[in-house]
Amino acid sequence: MQRITIDLVSDVVCPWCYVGKARLELAIAEVQDEVGIDINWRPYQLNPDYPPEGVDQQVELAKKLGGKENMDRGHAQLSAMGKEIGINFDFDAIKIGPNTLDAHRLIHWAGVESRDIQDKVVSALFKANFEQGRNIGDHAVLVEIAKEAGLDGALIERLLASDSDRDMVLSEIEAAKDMGVNGVPFFIIDQKYAVSGAQPQDVLANAFREIAAEKAAEQSKLN
Repeated sequence: MQRITIDLVSDVVCPWCYVGKARLELAIAEVQDEVGIDINWRPYQLNPDYPPEGVDQQVELAKKLGGKENMDRGHAQLSAMGKEIGINFDFDAIKIGPNTLDAHRLIHWAGVESRDIQDKVVSALFKANFEQGRNIGDHAVLVEIAKEAGLDGALIERLLASDSDRDMVLSEIEAAKDMGVNGVPFFIIDQKYAVSGAQPQDVLANAFREIAAEKAAEQSKLN
């Protein structure tokens, strides 16, 4: 079985990234007997200028989207889409729009442990923000999520209180922008192919099959 690696550039306050993750999981399930897939979560910040304590989410988002009506319309569309793929968006519950730098540091530390733990942390961050209205810029919330995923809570607490890996995460975000990433989710497959946006399950599944077939063909030429 061919294996492919996806570097998935995303932000945990991006609803389309949450939709993209759910669709990706459905696509992976569809091709699990044909293609092996490894995922590395890569950082991006939609709101890098938000202060560490966050902002009033409802006010700031309405401003960004050109008014409350536009915001509500977008949320209704996303909520309907979420229901089809197992996401229970609760946009009204989100009171704080966080700065996600510390959440990305946590995702990085989880990835050092294993891809499985990293995926658990990413899933928990999306759920905390979009379904539970928890402030994922709050260190106490991040430590709780880390512990639930199997990480050492005391260690994560100490790391969050320091500047550990801040510059590395920021430089990774800059590198993504230099590569031309200006919206998320953004899928980089095997360092060769790019797919932008929360693509439908069948589009992703077919892309994975095609890339795996191409890899197999390339390898057979070498033998």
